[in-house]
Amino acid sequence: MIVAFSVAPSGADSVDADGGMSEAVAAAVRVVRESGVSHQTTAMFTYLEGEWDEVMAVVKAATDAVAALAPRVSLVLKADIRPGFDDQLTAKVERVDRHLE
Repeated sequence: MIVAFSVAPSGADSVDADGGMSEAVAAAVRVVRESGVSHQTTAMFTYLEGEWDEVMAVVKAATDAVAALAPRVSLVLKADIRPGFDDQLTAKVERVDRHLE
């Protein structure tokens, strides 16, 4: 399964000195990177690939990391549940790229 998720702090107390949310987002990304789950991070979403329980545990831990720094948390999640398919984070992009060649 692939999960695309975005977790962000909400509330005046969660804004960095520069007006952004990078400290809280970094806390979530740290959880993802330390999890050992296959992942990609982009400007707006983080993608995880693995089994349901391991992926959802990382989403929960990342959300909890943001919640430790903010009074409110927003979570957006989209999942592609396709048993029997692995390494799709790159394979899906490669299939599209073949059509573009």
